[in-house]
Amino acid sequence: MFHCQYQTNCDMIVIMSENFVELLSALPHRKRTVRAGALVFERDDPTRWFYRVEAGRVDLVRYQVDGATFILQRAGPGEVLGEASLTAQSYHCAAMAVSNSVLSVFSQSEVREAIAREDRVAQAFVRHLGREVRRARLRAEIVSLKRVSERLDAWLVWHDGEMPDRGHWHLLAQEIGVSPAALYRELARRR
Repeated sequence: MFHCQYQTNCDMIVIMSENFVELLSALPHRKRTVRAGALVFERDDPTRWFYRVEAGRVDLVRYQVDGATFILQRAGPGEVLGEASLTAQSYHCAAMAVSNSVLSVFSQSEVREAIAREDRVAQAFVRHLGREVRRARLRAEIVSLKRVSERLDAWLVWHDGEMPDRGHWHLLAQEIGVSPAALYRELARRR
C-alpha cells in the first residue's frame, strides 16, 4: 500500500479510485506555487520530480531555432505534467506556468515505485497514457493540416465548437501551430 500523509483518507482513495491522477494523492507530496511566466523546470534538468497541476495552467514547451514556441502539452487543474519524464534521466522540454499555478510535487522515484509495486496503479497509469496518446495524435493531426481554416475547424470539432475567451486566442494560435495574426485573420474572415 502507498505511504500516506493522511492515513485516514488514503486507504479509501486507493480502494475507490481507478484514476491515476487521483491515485497519486496517496503518495507523499508537497505543494509548490509558481508565478505566471516562471519555469517549473528547464530542458535537460534532471528528472527528480513529478508534477500534478492543482490550479492554473502549465505548458510543456519546446523553443524553436527561430524563437517560436511549440506547445507539447497544456496541463490544467487535475492533470499531470510530462508523464514521459518518468522514464527519462532529464526533461526533454521546458515547463512554464502560463498563469499563477499551484502544483503538487511528487518524488519521481516514489511514483515509479508505486507503478511497479501496485497493479491497480499500473493499470490506471496505462489507461491514463492511452488517453494522452490519443490527445497527442489529435494535436499532431491538427498541426499537419496546411490551412489555418482547416486547423481551426479540426480544433473546434474536438472542443465541441467552443472558442476560448478572446483574451486567450493567442494561446489557441500556439496550440494549433499558427501565428496569432494568421488566426485573427481567419476569425475575422468568418464573421
